Amino acid sequence: MAPEDLALKEMALIYLDRTGGLHKFISDCKQYNDSKQCYAVYRFIIHVNPADLTELDARLGNCVLHQPIRATCLFQSVCFTSIKVLSLISQLQTENQVNVVLKLTHLPPLSSYSLNLCQFPRGYQLLRYYTVEGLVIAVTTVTKYTQGARFLCSESSCPFSIGFRYIRVHTVGATESATVRNDFTCTLCNSTLKEDVKFRVLGDKQLIEMIDASALDVIKGNQVNKSHSRYQSYTVFLRDELLNKMKMGNRYYVTGIPTHVYSGSQLTLCMEANSIQPWIANDPPSINENFKYLLSVTMSSPWRFAAVLVDNFASQIVPSGTCNILKLSLLLSLVQTCNIGKQSVEHLDLLIATSDPITVDRLLMYSLSLVPFGVRHLPSYEIFATVSKDEHGTGTAKVQAGSALLAKRGACYIGDLHSVKKEALQLLQTVLETRSITVFISGKKFGEDVDQQMTFPVECNFWALAEANTHIKKAVQQEDAVIGSVNFSSVPATLADGFGLRIYCSESSNYHCPMRLIRHKLNQAMQQNKPLYPAPQQITTKDYEELLAFARNQEAALTIKAERLIQGYYTASRRLRTDSVHGSKISPLALKTLMSLSEAHAKLSLRHKILEQDAVIAILLYEISITARHGASVLCVAPNAVFPLDQCDEYSLNQRDIYLAQFYHQLLQFCSTYAPGISVHYTEE
Repeated sequence: MAPEDLALKEMALIYLDRTGGLHKFISDCKQYNDSKQCYAVYRFIIHVNPADLTELDARLGNCVLHQPIRATCLFQSVCFTSIKVLSLISQLQTENQVNVVLKLTHLPPLSSYSLNLCQFPRGYQLLRYYTVEGLVIAVTTVTKYTQGARFLCSESSCPFSIGFRYIRVHTVGATESATVRNDFTCTLCNSTLKEDVKFRVLGDKQLIEMIDASALDVIKGNQVNKSHSRYQSYTVFLRDELLNKMKMGNRYYVTGIPTHVYSGSQLTLCMEANSIQPWIANDPPSINENFKYLLSVTMSSPWRFAAVLVDNFASQIVPSGTCNILKLSLLLSLVQTCNIGKQSVEHLDLLIATSDPITVDRLLMYSLSLVPFGVRHLPSYEIFATVSKDEHGTGTAKVQAGSALLAKRGACYIGDLHSVKKEALQLLQTVLETRSITVFISGKKFGEDVDQQMTFPVECNFWALAEANTHIKKAVQQEDAVIGSVNFSSVPATLADGFGLRIYCSESSNYHCPMRLIRHKLNQAMQQNKPLYPAPQQITTKDYEELLAFARNQEAALTIKAERLIQGYYTASRRLRTDSVHGSKISPLALKTLMSLSEAHAKLSLRHKILEQDAVIAILLYEISITARHGASVLCVAPNAVFPLDQCDEYSLNQRDIYLAQFYHQLLQFCSTYAPGISVHYTEE
């Protein structure tokens, strides 16, 4: 034994003793010894902190980081010696039977340990540890692999025809054929080795397909930068204790060893995972001073701060004061997404009926870029998931994420529903109700004994477009048409009802004047790189992105007054909008939508409590949505009720407050008349 190896083994033993690893190792050995069963391979997991190890001995720390196979052999020798000296496992015979797996807690935060597969030349060295950051886009079913196997010489007179001389264990990057094969020969007599099958040790493995995190900008539909980067997915191997630790659509840091895997004539780069950590944003979200000042000057009204935000939102796309109801709905939907580590929120799906799809599409694409997980669905892709055979030769079923699963905790913009296949629309309707997708995997097709099912949660908000024509234009053909309703001609009625909000946005709407849009575009073309609006209205896209991130992280508690107001409106509307044939036109899911809208408006207004004023905005938006679907009711809400005036000056904001206060009293009267059993709060004059 080389003196250097002996010194490294001594330091490895000292490290295990100081960190408590030796005590855990002895405990693991006791479990093996108590079983009284003879194993071919005894597997031990040893956790290593590279920083602590390097501080103890720089040579050993460098060996673990840059020569992992050699480091594993060193720890294997230490463990075998400890077992023999302390008589921990009586059945153990050879050092080959000790299978040591080193689990690193982290890697040094240096650029040389970060692997970026988008850069070329990459300049990495194989068989050492790297950290990659990526998004999970596909997972496979769980299959078996050989952790270890015992081989015996086929020549009965050979000394190696018995015992545990030939033990093969899985090493990093090795395929199944590298562990178990029928062409191994004895080193003593050169006879063929045969496997002792009853001593084979099996483990579980799962393949994960990931893509670089920078590819999220492409998934959102943004243009690729001038460098013409090529984004290639790569496969991560999960084994044993790492199984099912990575979920579809989530973002992770994976520490492991990159390897080359041959599949026929194909050579692919894969990653053998050693440890996994969920992705966390570097800095906590915050709001800038401009928003703080705006919040201070609008404290006199609970509606003004959100109104100013909406009025100036997407000023690069449309002029201020236009499409305000659509912009408010988009902001509320973006607020109702959640960050990693937070519990899921009530989803807010939008179905937009428009006769001007170009402008609306640009607004939606702009809004999609404000959240980390936003996906623009393309008609050539699948919305939810597809099942295919894994290309690594295992025959395993691989479930590829669709647009909705990639948009986890974000928004999925489907586009025009008229271009979506009928089967996909039926599946979308089911997902809107259950918020999950179940994938069927045929056992016969993928070499399994039984069929399997994999269920994935769908945690995103859906945005979709539809062509809209008013019933007034079709009054001759439809005698039962209701004035004020909108015909979502390309969308089945049951699917349209599955969306939380249905918004009608047309060129003829008084909040969407085509001349203002034309003037806005001409001014942009003539005054490039110059501000088009006063300084208070020049809120950048980055500001909105930070504000939405801050608002999503807030918690808003529902007050009793707001809850009673929402329940009163819901009960009264169900009693009022009832058909003798089809029953109530108000879905039971409407209550969740109203709660979600109220919570989103409170969070957008940077409040920690959901007030009656938030419920008023939620009810107005929902009543406009129901009116577009089923026609006007006793409340008789106008299409522009949330923003009755185009301007956003002091006078217009005062008039809007007066209008909303009047509607609030009208709403109280509506609840007391049609839902007398619900106790609603009345403010005294």
